[in-house]
Amino acid sequence: MLKRVHSHALVALLGIGVTLAAPRAHAHHAFSAEFDINKPIQLKGTLTKVEWVNPHSWIYVEVPDESGNVTHWAVEFGAPAALRRRGFSAADFPTGIEVTVNGYLAKSGKEIVNAKTVVLPDGRDLYAGDDE
Repeated sequence: MLKRVHSHALVALLGIGVTLAAPRAHAHHAFSAEFDINKPIQLKGTLTKVEWVNPHSWIYVEVPDESGNVTHWAVEFGAPAALRRRGFSAADFPTGIEVTVNGYLAKSGKEIVNAKTVVLPDGRDLYAGDDE
């Protein structure tokens, strides 16, 4: 009987240890917690990177101003599964293409946008939001 109690305690301790050692997942957040619906923005620039990951996909865009200075923007998309249901994949976003992003600025003031739509060079207009 004592061995069984020790076995159960060991299993419980191992379970707690695994749970505590596991990396934390990125938290899913509400739009209004990070982005300002009253600050729409349109970006036109060159795609430099794609992260097709959960819970949100990201693209990174270099946007030049009239003087030629470049600003690097991080653009949040919906989840990969939601984007795939709309017929898009990471392959639709090769680096070097020109994109137009319509979205909303981050409340933090950083160069981060929550995308509503992204227009690709072939004219496809992707609803990039999260519907899950």
